[in-house]
Amino acid sequence: MVAAYSLPIDTGAMGLQKAKILVVDDNAQNRALAQATLEDEGYEVLLAEDGEAGVRSVERDRPDCVLLDVRMPGTDGFAVCTRIRALPEAADTPVVFLTALRDVDTFDQALRAGGDDFLTKPVRPTELVLRVQAALRLRRMNADLREHYDLVRRQRDDLMRLQLQKERLTAFVVHDLKNPVNALDLHAQLLLRNPALPDSAQRSVQHIREEARTLLRLILNLLDISKSEQARLTPRPSEIALDALSGEIIEAFSLRAEGSQAKLERRIEAPRLRADPDLFRRVLENLVDNAIRHAPAGSTVTLSSAADGDATVIRVADRGRGIPAAERGRVFEAFVQGSTQDALAARTSRGLGLAFCRLAVEAHGGKIWVEDGGPGAVFCVRLPTDG
Repeated sequence: MVAAYSLPIDTGAMGLQKAKILVVDDNAQNRALAQATLEDEGYEVLLAEDGEAGVRSVERDRPDCVLLDVRMPGTDGFAVCTRIRALPEAADTPVVFLTALRDVDTFDQALRAGGDDFLTKPVRPTELVLRVQAALRLRRMNADLREHYDLVRRQRDDLMRLQLQKERLTAFVVHDLKNPVNALDLHAQLLLRNPALPDSAQRSVQHIREEARTLLRLILNLLDISKSEQARLTPRPSEIALDALSGEIIEAFSLRAEGSQAKLERRIEAPRLRADPDLFRRVLENLVDNAIRHAPAGSTVTLSSAADGDATVIRVADRGRGIPAAERGRVFEAFVQGSTQDALAARTSRGLGLAFCRLAVEAHGGKIWVEDGGPGAVFCVRLPTDG
């Protein structure tokens, strides 16, 4: 279906009139969302539910901009755009493609069909409005400005293509690395079941298992951060027994803590919450791993939970260098860099663990932050108790 939106635009001697935005999408919910978003901004909205209706609307209504879904039954978005470009009265009408297919091939095909912009679903309302505004301004540019804009747009398209290629490579690498890492862990477990294995060899195999689990956690962090960037990180909450889970995590990290001459301790006052079991476990694993790496010899790392109204707060505390108050927000940024001497650089040396924690917690509707441990740092996670 095609939708048109209206924004006040300056038309010179003609005065002010509403801009018409044509939206072509076979999904009724997508059309309704686009219509509500754009009408709130003052646009005149037209709706069409398939490609043929979209082409007819372009010929009849002369929209100022077209929002065009890619995958539709019958005539798809690429064919519709090609036909729009063949209409003399619509040759310069901006066309913004909307698609759930975030890949290089779809992006290149959209450009070849004559598209001016490319948005991936689910589309954020603010981003939709900004892209429409940019398309309308472009149409009113004079020749010199348009030439400069075309150069910038080509550069933007090149960057977008590189980003999509990076995402594809990330997905391939993550998929290909998971299998051998899981195989390493499996073979280590088989070795540990061998009663003839000497004690010294058993400890070495335990270290292999621990490092394999660490590597797998880093791989999954990378995958989930990529999903979050594409708005595909969706938790599946269920009830979690914190007492049992914290015990498993303490046991899993006992060897690492022993190697760092640190002690692990837990204080579980709020025994249950609702969260995605896999995501929440990896949040705790990343936080405990981070705390152990920065715990001084002979100190204690504490994992605790407590009720806080209609939420549960989990804290992981160490007695290390701590993080300056001004830097505590940055510690959750992916690949953030600090000087080699400062506490921020030390805390973020692996780049993705804390970034994953923030994305996973926020996907649950929760909050993560750092407090002063006096000395040390306390990483706090607040999640709604009912999920």
